[in-house]
Amino acid sequence: MNKKRAVAVSVTTVLLTLLSSPAAHALRRDDGDDPGTGLSVAETLGLFVAAPLLLFAAIAAAVILSERR
Repeated sequence: MNKKRAVAVSVTTVLLTLLSSPAAHALRRDDGDDPGTGLSVAETLGLFVAAPLLLFAAIAAAVILSERR
């Protein structure tokens, strides 16, 4: 019973996510759209991998140091 419920919730979540973001899949440009330049691979990895890891490490260090006192 729980397995069926988990599958149903997962499928519903995925479908609602896909249906609520049609603009992300648009092929045509909108008026006034100015996307700018793209990110390089290094910039993308820095922004979406390195920055969160550094933030996580800083928060973890702060918690560990505050618990030692």
